[in-house]
Amino acid sequence: MPRYEYRCRPCATTFEVSRPMAESSAPAPCPAGHEDTVKLLSAVAVGGTAATSGAAPAAGAGGGCCGGGCCG
Repeated sequence: MPRYEYRCRPCATTFEVSRPMAESSAPAPCPAGHEDTVKLLSAVAVGGTAATSGAAPAAGAGGGCCGGGCCG
């Protein structure tokens, strides 16, 4: 089940709520009970490991013809 991140405007608390995608835009009160919250946009990291994250690709690696070294 997806997790959505929210921020409470009155108390500035950031919290997460697990809910079905069909309910992603439903209001979510903060843990302190405030109703004035906003859903945050979260960046999602896919793939990679801590050792290779942000590192340049290895020589000869890559997509496409010239990236793979097959061009003259």
